[in-house]
Amino acid sequence: MPCPPISALARAFLSCPPDARQLAEAAASALGHNWRWLRPLAKRFAQTFALAPRPRHRDVMDFIRRDARFREAWSKYPQRIRVAHPLTAPQPMQPVAAAAGWEIPAIETVGALALWLEIDTSELDWFADLKSFTYKTASPQLRHYRYRVLLKQSGNIRLIEAPKPRLKRLQRRILTGILDRIPLHPAAHGFRRGHSIKTFAAPHTGQRVVLRMDLRDFFPSIIGVRVQAFFRTAGYPEAVADLLGGLCTNAAPPDVWRGAAAECAVPLDPRLLHEARALYSRPHLPQGAPTSPALANLCAYRIDCRLSGLAQSAGARYTRYADDLAFSGGVGGEALDGAVEALAAAILREEGFAANHRKTRIMRQGVCQRLAGLVANQRVNVPRADFDNLKATLTNCIRHGIEGQNRHAHPAFRSHLEGRVGFVESINPARGARLRALLERIP
Repeated sequence: MPCPPISALARAFLSCPPDARQLAEAAASALGHNWRWLRPLAKRFAQTFALAPRPRHRDVMDFIRRDARFREAWSKYPQRIRVAHPLTAPQPMQPVAAAAGWEIPAIETVGALALWLEIDTSELDWFADLKSFTYKTASPQLRHYRYRVLLKQSGNIRLIEAPKPRLKRLQRRILTGILDRIPLHPAAHGFRRGHSIKTFAAPHTGQRVVLRMDLRDFFPSIIGVRVQAFFRTAGYPEAVADLLGGLCTNAAPPDVWRGAAAECAVPLDPRLLHEARALYSRPHLPQGAPTSPALANLCAYRIDCRLSGLAQSAGARYTRYADDLAFSGGVGGEALDGAVEALAAAILREEGFAANHRKTRIMRQGVCQRLAGLVANQRVNVPRADFDNLKATLTNCIRHGIEGQNRHAHPAFRSHLEGRVGFVESINPARGARLRALLERIP
C-alpha cells in the first residue's frame, strides 16, 4: 500500500490534540476532501491514543494501515485518495491531560531545541548520539562518558558513567529547565529538594511491622525508549523527545569491560560480568549524569501510584527513596508478611523492574527496624553503634591527635568528621550537639 496518503494522515493526526472533530478536520485538509470514513477513523484514533503518551509517527501509520474501514476505502478509491496539502508546519506541544499544567518550555522543533541548549543542530545530533556512534567507536576521546567499574558488597557489578563537561552542561540545562519543574509523587523522597532519608523513614516509626524491599539495577533498568516516551508524555514532538532522551541516556561500549577485572581488587564472577555487560549495553539512565536521578523519579511515577494504592488497600504506608521501598502498618501487620510483598514484586515486574529478594526484610517491633541506614522503631535515629563509633573517634582525636585516627587516609579528615557530625545533627539534633561539642575541642 503506498505510503504518502497514510503518512499525510499520520502527520495530520499528530498536529492537533486527540479530539475526533479536530482530527477529522486536519485529515480532510491534508487530503483535500472530507471523506465519509475520516470522522469514524479520527474517533477510533482518539479513543486509542487519548490516554497514552504521544505516539510515534510510525505507530500512527501502522494504526491507519491496519484500520479495516481505511483499507476498504482505499480499495474502492485508490486513484482519488491523494495528498492535497502536505503539512509542513512543526508539530505543536501536546501533553497528556495530567501534564497540561506543567510549566515547562515549549520546544516544537529540533532547531528550537538546539537554540534552547545554545548549540547548533550538528552538535545536538552528536551529543544525543541516536545512531550509537560512540558505542561503536574504539576511541575514548570521541566518547561522551568516562567509565569506572565498581564491585558491590553483594558481589554484583555497578558501572559509574560520568559525562564529560560539555554533555554535563547540556544535561544540567535539561535538569533545571525541564525536569525540576515537573511535580513528583508524594511517596518519592530521594533526589528531591526538602526530602531526605529522614523523611523517607519518618512515616514508618512506631509501626508493628515494617517491610523493606530493594529494586535491582534501578538506573540501568530505565531504558532509553522509556525516557523518550516520558518526554512525549510531557508534550514534546517525537523528534524533540528522541533527542532529549538521547542526551540523557547512554549505552556502554563493549571494551569498557575488558579492563574491569584488572581494576577491581576482588575477582569478578564471569556470569555477573556477562549480565552487567548485557544490561549496560542498551541505552539506559547512566549513574553519574545529573539528569538521571530526576528522570528515575519521574519514570517511577506509575510504580509509586500502584504501590501507594497497594499499601492503602492493605491499611499500610508506602515511601520510596531511590531504589529503597518501605511499607509499614497493615491490619495488625499480618498483610505485610506475604501478600503485600508478593503483590509489590509482581507490580515491579509488570513495570519493567525487579525486586532484589536477597535484601527484602520483614521487621517487627522486637528487632531493629532499619530503613536507608536509619533506625525507625520509635523515632528516626542514627544507629547506636554508628553514634558510639563516631563519639569514640572524636574523643581519641582530642586525646591523641587527629592524624592518628585517620585510618582510611582521608585527604581532609577534619572535613570528613564535620560531615559525619552534620549528618547526625540533621537526624538527631540532641545527639549531634554532643558530637559537635567534642569536634570543637579538637585542636
